[in-house]
Amino acid sequence: MLKLTTIKRIAWRLSVLILLCFVQVTLAEEKNEEKNQIEIKGFHFTPQTLTVKSGAKVTWINRDDDAHVVTSSDKKFDKSPPLDTDQKFTITAGAPGTYNYFCSVHPKMTGKIIVEKP
Repeated sequence: MLKLTTIKRIAWRLSVLILLCFVQVTLAEEKNEEKNQIEIKGFHFTPQTLTVKSGAKVTWINRDDDAHVVTSSDKKFDKSPPLDTDQKFTITAGAPGTYNYFCSVHPKMTGKIIVEKP
């Protein structure tokens, strides 16, 4: 029969292990989000072409002083509200294909998301 102190020690170690697993998953998700981020800076989308898996989240962040509106060229996602400096807009990539977009305030600003099967 196990002593109470041994059970407590096992429970504590198990709790620490679960916490470490949670931290690793959270860090992996944050790294994925950063990887699927498009920066708006200098009136350009960077990267101009981004490849993601279907179901992935894609986030634009405006680093310009001017407002921008991310708009799908072929209505594959809803357009963003006007994004002021440091504001973000996120979509979830749908079906595989090419998602062309532009800034409806500055139409010469264009970009593309290539969505692949998961």
